[in-house]
Amino acid sequence: MAPEKESNGLDNYAFSIDGVEHFCELPDEKATEEPKQSETERRTKLVYCVTDVPPWYLCIILGIQHCLTAFGGILAIPLILSQGLCLQHDGLTQSNLISTIFFVSGMCTLLQVTFGIRLPILQGGTFTFLAPSMAMLSMPEWKCPAWTENATLVNTSSPVFIEVWQSRIRELQGSIMVASCLQVLVGFSGLIGLFMRFIGPLTIAPTISLIGLSLFDSAGMKAGDHWGISAMTTVLIVAFSQYLRHIAVPFPAYNQKKKFHTSRMYIFQILPVLLGITLSWLICYLLTIYDVLPSDPGTYGYLARTDVKGDVTGQAPWFRFPYPGQWGIPTVSLAGVVGIMAGVVSSMVESVGDYHACARLSGAPPPPKHAINRGVGMEGIGCLLAGAWGTGNGTTSYSENVGALGITRVGSRMVIVASGILMVIMGIFGKIGAIFTTIPTPVIGGMLLVMFGVISAAGVSNLQYSDMNSSRNIFIFGFSMFSGLVIPNWIIKHPTAIATGVIELDQVLLVLLTTSMFVGGFFGFILDNTIPGSKSERGILAWKEAHNEASGETLESGEVYDLPFGLSARLSKSSWVRYIPFCPSMPLPPEDKEEVGKSGPTTISVGVAV
Repeated sequence: MAPEKESNGLDNYAFSIDGVEHFCELPDEKATEEPKQSETERRTKLVYCVTDVPPWYLCIILGIQHCLTAFGGILAIPLILSQGLCLQHDGLTQSNLISTIFFVSGMCTLLQVTFGIRLPILQGGTFTFLAPSMAMLSMPEWKCPAWTENATLVNTSSPVFIEVWQSRIRELQGSIMVASCLQVLVGFSGLIGLFMRFIGPLTIAPTISLIGLSLFDSAGMKAGDHWGISAMTTVLIVAFSQYLRHIAVPFPAYNQKKKFHTSRMYIFQILPVLLGITLSWLICYLLTIYDVLPSDPGTYGYLARTDVKGDVTGQAPWFRFPYPGQWGIPTVSLAGVVGIMAGVVSSMVESVGDYHACARLSGAPPPPKHAINRGVGMEGIGCLLAGAWGTGNGTTSYSENVGALGITRVGSRMVIVASGILMVIMGIFGKIGAIFTTIPTPVIGGMLLVMFGVISAAGVSNLQYSDMNSSRNIFIFGFSMFSGLVIPNWIIKHPTAIATGVIELDQVLLVLLTTSMFVGGFFGFILDNTIPGSKSERGILAWKEAHNEASGETLESGEVYDLPFGLSARLSKSSWVRYIPFCPSMPLPPEDKEEVGKSGPTTISVGVAV
C-alpha cells in the first residue's frame, strides 16, 4: 500500500533524456498559442504516453527504478509478518518469503497491465492485509511458543519448528484466498461503483490512518533494539526525501547526439527509502566486522549486527522457483476470512483512486467503468494467487510508483511490464531474498517509523475534501479514530471477555475488534451514512471531482483500455458482450448513432461509474 494516493510529483524530472522530441500532453490541459511554453506547461508534458514503446534500454532502466521504488513496501511486509509467524530467528525462511512476494508481485503486475486496468501501475504487497493478519496471529491459539523467541532454542530444521510457522502461514493463505473472492466478485460484477457510492472521505480517513497507528508497537519494538541505529535510518530517510529531494546528482550518460556526457538525476527524490536503508545497513556491516557492536546476544544493541542470522546468504540456493502450496495445503477459518475482508474493502477503495491518478500522470483518458471493474477484479485474482503461493499477504496498486510516472515523464506501460519481469526474475534468485534478510531489525524499525507515519498522515489527508469546520464531521472523525484505538487495545488486554458460547463467533469478533482499521472504518461508515449532512459537507462532491468521475467511451480510451491481442474486436461481434461489466462496449457506427438519437439508447451498461 502506498502512503500517498494522489502524487503531485511533477516538480522535478528524474531523468534528463536528451534528443527526444516525443512529447504528448496530459489530458485536461489546454493547448497554448504562445510560442514559448511556460514552466507549468513544460512540466505537464510526457516523453512517452501510456501506449508508446520506449527503447528497450530505457524500459529496463526505468523498470529497475520502479522495482527499487517499491522495495520499501514489498520488503517490509514479510519482515513484519515474520514476528507473528514465529520466524524471528529463521533467516532462510524469511528469505524464501521475500523471494515469493517478489515473484508474485511481478506476476500480478504483468496480469494487471496486460488484462486488468491496462495502465502502467505496479502491484505489490499491501499493508491493509497486514493489520488483520497480525490481529489473527495474536489470537490465543496462534501466539508463538515462548521457545521460538529464544535463538538458542530454535532449531530451524526440526519438524516441530517447521510445523509451528507453516501451520500459521497456511491459515493466512486460506483466509486470503477465500476473502479475495469478494474482490473478484465486486470487480468483475461491476459492484465497485455501488460500494463507492456509500464510501467517502470520512470513511477512508480513519480506515487508512489506523493502519499506520495500529502498527506503532511493531515499529517501536524493532526500533528499540538499537535506538541509535534506528534514529540514524530515520534521519537519513527524512533528509533524502525532504531536504535533498530537489538536488540533482550528475550521472554519466550516453546517446548518439552527445556521446558520453553527464545527465542530472533527482536520485534523492526517487529512492529516499532505499538509500536510507542501504546506507544504515552498510554502517551496521562496518560496525559488525570491526566488533563495535556487542557480540553477546543478551547485550543491548546485539540485533543491530548484520551477522545475527548467521550465513543465511551462503545457505540460500542460487535458484528457487516458488510454487503454489509450497508450505502445504491452506486451511481456512471464519475469523481469518472476515478479518481479511476488511482489508479487501479498504484495498479496493484505494486502488480506484490510484487508477485515476495513474491515468492522469500517464497521458491516458479517465478510466471507463469497464476498465475499473476489470482492474479491481484482476487485483482480486492477484490476491488469490498471493494466497496460493503463500506470501502471507495480498497485492494492491502502488501509488508511490504512480508518482514516479510524473517524476520521470515516462508513462509507458511497457516500462511496468519490464518491472514485472524483473521482479519475477528477482523472486527466482534465492540469494537476492537472502541478502535482504541480513538487514538489522533497528534499520527496519527506523524505516517503519517514517513509513507508518506517512500512511497515517495520508489517511488524514483525505479530510481535505470534507468541511472540517462542521461539528458533524469533527465528531465522526474524532469518534471513529478514538474508538479504533481504544476498543482493540482493551480487547487485546482482555481476550477472554468475548464469550458468546459459540467458538467460531468468538473468533470472528476477536479478530474484527482487535483490527483498528475495521473498528474505525466501521464507525466512520455507519455515522457518515446515517447522520444528516449534505454531500458537499460530507466531501462527496469534492471527492468525486478529484477522482475524475467522468469517464467517456471514446476511441482514445479504447486504444488504452481495450483488451489486448484484438480480443475486444473479436468479442464485439457478439451482442451479449455489452452486458458484461468488465468488457468494453465498441462505439456505434455513425448511421447507428443517428438511429439511437431518434429512438433512444439500445444498449444496457452494467456497473456504476466511479
